[in-house]
Amino acid sequence: MTTVAIPSPLAAVGPAINPWVVAVAVVIPTFMEVLDTTIANVALRYIAGGLSAAVVDSEWVITSYLAANATILPISGWLSARLGRRNYFMLSIAVFTLASGLCGFATSLNQLILFRVLQGLAGGGLQPSSQGVLLDAFPREKQGAAMTMFGVAALLAPVVGPTLGGYLTDNYNWRWIFYINLPVGTLALVACYFLLDDPPYLKAERSELLKQPFNFDYIGFGLLALTMSSWEIMLSKGQQWDWLGDPFWRVQTLLVGFLGGLILLIFRELRISNPVVNFRPLRERNFVACCIIIFCAYAALYGQSTSLPALLQTLFGYDAYHSGLVLSPSGISAIGVLLVVGALLGRGTDARWFIGAGLAVVAIASYWMSLMNLDISPWQVVWPRVVLIGGLSLIFAPLNVAAYIYTPRHLRAAAVGLLALLRNEGGSVGTSVAQTIQERREQFHTLRLGEYLDRFNPAVTSFARQSQGALNRFTGDPALSKLMSWQSLDDLRLQQASSLAYFDVFWFFAAMSAGLVFLVFIMKRSVAEKGAAVGGE
Repeated sequence: MTTVAIPSPLAAVGPAINPWVVAVAVVIPTFMEVLDTTIANVALRYIAGGLSAAVVDSEWVITSYLAANATILPISGWLSARLGRRNYFMLSIAVFTLASGLCGFATSLNQLILFRVLQGLAGGGLQPSSQGVLLDAFPREKQGAAMTMFGVAALLAPVVGPTLGGYLTDNYNWRWIFYINLPVGTLALVACYFLLDDPPYLKAERSELLKQPFNFDYIGFGLLALTMSSWEIMLSKGQQWDWLGDPFWRVQTLLVGFLGGLILLIFRELRISNPVVNFRPLRERNFVACCIIIFCAYAALYGQSTSLPALLQTLFGYDAYHSGLVLSPSGISAIGVLLVVGALLGRGTDARWFIGAGLAVVAIASYWMSLMNLDISPWQVVWPRVVLIGGLSLIFAPLNVAAYIYTPRHLRAAAVGLLALLRNEGGSVGTSVAQTIQERREQFHTLRLGEYLDRFNPAVTSFARQSQGALNRFTGDPALSKLMSWQSLDDLRLQQASSLAYFDVFWFFAAMSAGLVFLVFIMKRSVAEKGAAVGGE
């Protein structure tokens, strides 16, 4: 997560060792955690097959992780203050690594989802803690470089994820996408044990905090868990249960649980002094606009990042490795754009221009992907993806400037947590929405394409006659050849319907991104403060 940071005056007291060594030590677990948001994307079908589960249910491997991440983020600051940042960071690494090993050992999809939830709960504290360590380890004039390093790692991880996941799945087993975290996590844990220490001001704050009565908003956290759980289950199972047409009232019950939990959560959190989720930053219109944009931007990112590998594997015949390889070149544009945007923001460029331009580029790239067909080469998939990730990279760092610049300092910590919560939920919602659109539009296109595929269409009868003749030379059975010719026509119809459904997913995200551009016009001028730490994720 990126921030415009205002560190404590005592934060300048840093460790005696080189801060760049500390930076490497804390960025590795962050890279590992962000990597796990996408490394499983290209392996979902392999996971479903290996665990004898439905492919549609394998989406839970992604959504459960993101939902758990979103649930723990609001209380990560509270946990860090109570346990000590160093202790909480190391505990998060240890549990994340253990949960990764358990994911690899899972014998059923339900077990895997449970361990992914545990992995997500542990991973939720890694990014905020690592940012805090970086800001305390570096002097103010170098915090921008430290945040840029953090941003590069956070951007590179989801891009490398599909390729690495595909390579491990094809050459070893899908379980290795989780086993690979074991040595990395162990190395990071040992490094942090020897290199990290809380600065004096954090130790003093923790000492004072521990003297106070234990105070935690259990009711608020329970309402948050109810809201998030109902929301995630409804999104993931809604299509399978026919949404509001569900005859068993499961979706309707979840919708009531979500709306009721959300209303009670907002009502309670606005009335207490120590809320789990502080909604008070939403009074500022810049922050509201940025919340909507980050939510939808991550929905577009994750929705297309799960749909594109599925399209390549099911209709183009790519294996997991090559479908991931097609997605990887976009990392070059991400890093390049991030570095340029960070430098321009530091020179006083209005962040709104970058946000508007980035949303327009995302819309163009998504529309470009919606124009694909089944006869394209790999490079005709690579370039739209490069443009898409470049557009998203234009958004993230400026968005953090625009979101926090008018937020009061005493509410910035709450604003960071709320923005992170919506960011993760956006990814989860995008995955579910993409799945729903693909399934529903496939049914629509199958029916539309079949309207004229009957025996009264001369083109259809000509195709059947020619294909039957060709097949008869191989089978020697006229009846079987006739049946096979009609079956081949039906297979072509299903293939085209499926491809059109995937292209409709891209078109939807193009329209959504284009619509978000209008939010930029209601935002106030947003120029980064001189010396502020500007990074991107």
